Amino acid sequence: MEKSPWIIVVCEWIWKAISANVCWIAFTALGLGVFGFFPATVALFTIVRKWQRKDTDFPVWKTFKHVYFKEWKRSNGIGLVFYSIGLFLFIDIRITESFMSGVFGSFLSIILYILVMILLLAVSYFFAVYVHYEYSSKEYIKQSFLITLTSLPFTLLIGIGFFVIGYLINQYPGLIPFISAVAPAYWMMRVCLSRFAFLEKRAQQL
Repeated sequence: MEKSPWIIVVCEWIWKAISANVCWIAFTALGLGVFGFFPATVALFTIVRKWQRKDTDFPVWKTFKHVYFKEWKRSNGIGLVFYSIGLFLFIDIRITESFMSGVFGSFLSIILYILVMILLLAVSYFFAVYVHYEYSSKEYIKQSFLITLTSLPFTLLIGIGFFVIGYLINQYPGLIPFISAVAPAYWMMRVCLSRFAFLEKRAQQL
């Protein structure tokens, strides 16, 4: 069968990326942000994982909608755990900054901000873990934090990618509706698949 001209292939992929990004924005808004973020991001990671595993012949909108509503309850249940941890840390930071001073106050603030960073990384890893493995809700949370604490080189690689994407968006704000979600998700999933493959290979050798 004759291959499509490269320009058509490129345009098709640009359209797929834009479609996925617009879906993420629309469905996040559908859940009023707080209750739309987790299922919409799970749907987005499901799609980019399919792309990276050479499964590209599927409708983006239909697939996104199906995963969003299928995972809405469970992903939001796990999301509430992350939100609760974040709220607890936020309150602790406000109390520390308002009522504590000196060396101890500064030290405690640093610890709390480090914990916030770990939480944000765990949330980021959660989506990749969620769409790649079949775990219980409790195990998803546990594995997200474990991978965060044991994957520093991969975390740095993810951070570099996010920095480049953020720089591009900062330079060209018009890209926000087109790549603001799909580009970070694609890069995150790409790095995580390498990490997962390494962990699975090591587990087989034990």
